Amino acid sequence: MHQRNRRYFMQALLVSNALPISLWANSASVVYPPVRPRVLVFPKDYGAHPEFRTEWWYLTGWLGSGENALGFQITFFRSRTQHSPDNPSRFAPQQLLFAHAALAIPAEGKLRYADVAGRVGTAGASFDTTDTQLHLANWTMERTANDRYQFYIPADTFTLRLDAIPSQGPVLRGDRGYSAKGPSPELASYYYSRPQLNVIAQIELKEKSLKAKQGALIKYSGIGWLDHEWSSSLLMTGAVGWDWIGINLLDGGSIMAFRIRDKAGKTLFSEWDRRDQKGRVLERHSNAIWEVVGQWKSPRSLANYPKGFLIRVGNQELRLQTLIQDQELDARASTGGFYYEGAVEMSQNKVVIGRGYLELTGYSQAVKF
Repeated sequence: MHQRNRRYFMQALLVSNALPISLWANSASVVYPPVRPRVLVFPKDYGAHPEFRTEWWYLTGWLGSGENALGFQITFFRSRTQHSPDNPSRFAPQQLLFAHAALAIPAEGKLRYADVAGRVGTAGASFDTTDTQLHLANWTMERTANDRYQFYIPADTFTLRLDAIPSQGPVLRGDRGYSAKGPSPELASYYYSRPQLNVIAQIELKEKSLKAKQGALIKYSGIGWLDHEWSSSLLMTGAVGWDWIGINLLDGGSIMAFRIRDKAGKTLFSEWDRRDQKGRVLERHSNAIWEVVGQWKSPRSLANYPKGFLIRVGNQELRLQTLIQDQELDARASTGGFYYEGAVEMSQNKVVIGRGYLELTGYSQAVKF
């Protein structure tokens, strides 16, 4: 997080906490609405859902090819806190925004990473409930009227300008966008994806790298993946985190899969979803086997992450291989804790069939919302 943003965020928090308790002593407590099956409506559901507890818009992908390939991640998070809506202070942190961005450059061996945070309504932190429009500390994410996603990320060590153009409509996860995350009905989210995005990016590296001169502007094209998910629920009992993949297949299709995991690494709940080039379901499974292949220990969190996975589903055996080993993000200054967000290739019978991203949470400590 930029130092000036951290100072402002903490100062505003102190101001709101210092207000007389009489201002909200008799206020109604915050109640998050449950997730229930419903029809998602667009473009409205491209926008924010501030009544729910947690929400994120998550873009990942690969740029370039061969030895020049690199991975990228941009995520905007919205969080509704327990501060009462009756609190009249403009500094009351009822809605918070966070954003993370990272580049995985193989020649550098680790991520270039940045994050920002702020309370909605001050210092330019805002969202829109009618479409995707997010602004935070000069970082922006917007969906245009002709269905393009535009990003501007002015981080400390890089600046990223990116356009992502969908090749198909939203892919609704689970039951028409109602995505179960456990055996109980309350363990669910609203969730859709935009796989196979055509991406055009300009990247300025602000520090000397092994393959680019300082300040060089690099133009790339590639393929991306966008997820938008919102919920009020926590992880199921006994769970510490999840493993997730979003893979753009080389044949134009896509695979989304995840598993909810306990402390011992046992799968508590899982989903496997494969689609064709038009987003139509080809196969779904709830019994995929995730076998850890090797381990990598982070020098920062000391967490032991899988180096890769062998995933068995149906009669298929698929391998995940990371672009670079160290793709852990230190988010203690924003959303809290560490997590792994890594560019990966998927192969079958030693042939690469797709590229995308692998997310690993709960390896350094249990996920807390």
